[in-house]
Amino acid sequence: MKKRIAATVACVALSLIVLDAHVVVTPRESAAGAEQVYTVRVPNEVTVPSTSVELEIPAGMHVMQVATGDGFTFDVKKDGNRIVAITWKKEIKPKEFSLFTFTAHNPQPGAMQWKAHQTFADGSMIHWIGERGTKQPASVTTIVPKGGAAGAKPADPEHKHP
Repeated sequence: MKKRIAATVACVALSLIVLDAHVVVTPRESAAGAEQVYTVRVPNEVTVPSTSVELEIPAGMHVMQVATGDGFTFDVKKDGNRIVAITWKKEIKPKEFSLFTFTAHNPQPGAMQWKAHQTFADGSMIHWIGERGTKQPASVTTIVPKGGAAGAKPADPEHKHP
């Protein structure tokens, strides 16, 4: 019986991963004004290698740094001093995924839509720019008022600010 339950849980978890198999930016919730490390999960759902992904940075979000790593390169597109897009270049084989990270300073509360454009070795592209519930949705991070993010520590009532 325990094996059946474990197998069922594993199947459900796997199906949720497959249903959620698109470019995803985490965390999905963060606090306004916070300095946040974001992780971009890029899966390859087609039969040819993925070669790059461009992530558009939402208005008001200020990227402070992009992490380097073995096996990939990245370029940034700027508007003045603000990074407006990051393109990571790496071969991702079919049925595999890669993770990329960057640090940003969050804007005021609201929904941040992360539009992504994934390019493949055959020249085809998938544009992850749709609304939730569409075939190719953009990932969304909700910026909540300071102190309201999941996992955020509540203010210490004994601590006085100058």
